[in-house]
Amino acid sequence: MDLRETINAAMKDAMRARDQARLSTIRLITSAFKDREIELRGSDASLDGAAMLQVLGKMVKQRQESAKVYAEGGRPELAAKEQAEIAVIEEFLPRQLAPDEVVAAIDAAVAETGAASIKDMGRVMAALKARYTGQMDFGAAGPMVKARLG
Repeated sequence: MDLRETINAAMKDAMRARDQARLSTIRLITSAFKDREIELRGSDASLDGAAMLQVLGKMVKQRQESAKVYAEGGRPELAAKEQAEIAVIEEFLPRQLAPDEVVAAIDAAVAETGAASIKDMGRVMAALKARYTGQMDFGAAGPMVKARLG
């Protein structure tokens, strides 16, 4: 079962259970997929599994930032709503790599690409993104790669 089918099944389950919060979040996911498909219409690219994972990762990151802003602004109820949405979205993402697994993945990518200096950071990051989309926070991995190469 691919990701889109899994999400559609989850939407049906949420409808049957009358879980409005979960249903709303799943509808946001499908809407984000449709928006991305519209963006890609003019190009040769299509919305494949990796692109869907990127969309989900972006949604999680947006909600984490919003929750932080709400918490700092004294709106814990809105922060809690964002955290609940994050939990639903993360159900459809692959398991996140542990910190030691991230280090091992970076080492493998550096060895694979033959990176020797900071100039090769782009190639290493591209290799990581190709293999670990949705499983790794690339915002945190970037400084680790830089430290490894620099």
